[in-house]
Amino acid sequence: MRPAIAVTIGDPAGIGPEIALKAALDPRVGEICRPLLFGDRGVLETHAAACRLKPRIEGFSRAAQARWADGAVALIERRQFRPGELQIGTIAAPNGEAALDSAKAAIDAALAGEVDAVVAAPQTESSIKLAGIDFDGYPTFVARCSSVPPEDAFLMICFDARGREMRIAHVTLHISLRRAIRLITRDRVLHAIRSTDSVLRRMGLTGPRIAVSGLNPHAGEGGLFGEEEQNIIGPAIGDAKRNGVVAEGPFGADTLFLKEGYDAYVVMVHDQGHIMAKSHAFTGTAALTIGTPVLFSSVAHGSALDIAGKNRADPGAMFSAIRRLAGASSPG
Repeated sequence: MRPAIAVTIGDPAGIGPEIALKAALDPRVGEICRPLLFGDRGVLETHAAACRLKPRIEGFSRAAQARWADGAVALIERRQFRPGELQIGTIAAPNGEAALDSAKAAIDAALAGEVDAVVAAPQTESSIKLAGIDFDGYPTFVARCSSVPPEDAFLMICFDARGREMRIAHVTLHISLRRAIRLITRDRVLHAIRSTDSVLRRMGLTGPRIAVSGLNPHAGEGGLFGEEEQNIIGPAIGDAKRNGVVAEGPFGADTLFLKEGYDAYVVMVHDQGHIMAKSHAFTGTAALTIGTPVLFSSVAHGSALDIAGKNRADPGAMFSAIRRLAGASSPG
């Protein structure tokens, strides 16, 4: 049976509802999974009308009750807005609350075994902040929802670059460089490498190979430009090898992605991975949370408030995320 993939509609004022609808209506998506949207029906209907889409929406209260019919979009209804309350393209606290409410409901469904994986449309962090919610990205949010220590969750971005499937995991993410450097410990680097190996195997790769970056220029150049590679990163790679993980490095971050033959790359800080992704696949990148029991991916682009409701949003990253998780969660 095709896996059931929860698709949250993200920020209701952004392009999330549009790309979620477009993905659910795409025959290619229906061939590989059973998509199940999570969000407010009125929001979806508002975006559908604005974008001249004409979906037939079948609503359900729980994922376990969902049924899929040809030509219909299955929706787990979350009551988040009164009729006429939503204003497309705006930053507002209710929008932030709604985005995370849909995500939390989808994660709960995955934890209950009612869906096989979750894909989230983009959120707007300014709206979440206005709502007074502590949020620093989906990896820690998924961790908290699934009772995993936030420090044990990591982000892997996935995209295609010149015919190569690129997967880049990050030891640290949305924090200052000063704080990131303090967080780069031997245990944390080891955990990121092992989590990367685990999710690659879950995605069907046998004996995956992982390349690990350094932190400093030229991976420290033997201690000339820093000692983190010698004292922290290199020893963590050695620990991973002793645990049966095929990991190599540390390599200079400026040449890391020129090294072929690896199934994934582990980098130390946000920009070491995101510059590569946004240079090669700005609209085609998916973000995968690893280190938690839930297969959870979000698109790596923003909510694009300026084009919301104008039928200009490209669902390519959403389709890529769904395709990747449908493969990872399929039986056999």
